[in-house]
Amino acid sequence: MSDAVVRFGLVGYGFGGRYFHAPLIAGAPGCALVGVVTRSPERRAEVAAEHPGVAVHDSVDALVAAGVDAVAVSTPAETHSAVTDELLRRGVPVVCDKPFALDADAARATVELAEREGVLVSPYQNRRWDSDLLTVRRVLDEGRLGEVRRFESAFERWAPDPAPPAAGGGLLRDFGSHLVDQALFLFGPVDRVYAETHEVGPEAEDDVRVLLHHTSGMSTHLSGAWRQGAPGPRFRVSGTAGSFVVTEPMDGQEAALVAGRTPAGEGDAWGEEPESAWGTLHLGDSDEVVASERGRWDQYYAQFAAAVRGEGPVPVDPWDAVATATVLDAARLSAAEGRTVDVAAVVR
Repeated sequence: MSDAVVRFGLVGYGFGGRYFHAPLIAGAPGCALVGVVTRSPERRAEVAAEHPGVAVHDSVDALVAAGVDAVAVSTPAETHSAVTDELLRRGVPVVCDKPFALDADAARATVELAEREGVLVSPYQNRRWDSDLLTVRRVLDEGRLGEVRRFESAFERWAPDPAPPAAGGGLLRDFGSHLVDQALFLFGPVDRVYAETHEVGPEAEDDVRVLLHHTSGMSTHLSGAWRQGAPGPRFRVSGTAGSFVVTEPMDGQEAALVAGRTPAGEGDAWGEEPESAWGTLHLGDSDEVVASERGRWDQYYAQFAAAVRGEGPVPVDPWDAVATATVLDAARLSAAEGRTVDVAAVVR
């Protein structure tokens, strides 16, 4: 398929499909959005208005029969494994939104299925390309913090609804999928987990706190809150020589997409953060404002399309989703039993 445009289908056109997938697929080099699966009359109308000419289907069967090279899955969390596995059995490469699966066993089964079938699959961890995370990684690579000992990361926001929607699989799986993935991405495997959650229903949390102990000796503190009137700093990374702090609660790419802006429309200006959102390097008595890297959510689908054409690896290794799900399993057990959990104990 070298140089061929990869024809993508999209299953689901809720908030995630509409804002996090459709515009990024449609605007990515070497990609084309050719079909969407949704039965909702309202969402079918939105597809017609926002992506004229893109076919709308009632089922995955109809989408595959129409002809696609790859599919993005953005359905309710509890359906991710079933939809992804069905597509893999049909030989269709899949991008699956977070949470990749509801638990580590299901995530592992999907990845092993993909390997047996010889079909590509990748978790949609778009927030590895957040402006602030890319900047944290650059600061770490520069070594100016000395020996890094603690990483603090928060997804905290004030939402109008009293509880997160059930479609996300619970706040620990929803926000936690990104928080844990980013921590593993930066600092490697985890051997111990402690978590506390505030439950608003069965496996429905509106506040989570997770402490990770990495095998390297690093400590990561994660916070997720649905209705937090005073969101904490997005990141604080502390080392023996200083700390790097990003106070702005969230990378701006989500807000830009919701506002109707796209990478295709903004070109090289996409993902740029205003100076007011830049982080600060604190080195003893001196402070230094650090210019942010560009957010690059626009790179994910171009990389996945290249992988479909046989030109490189998928953007996120699917086994990373198994690692994240394993840590989240340990966090749920920890919160339920009020104790620190060895990650090895939840691996079957």
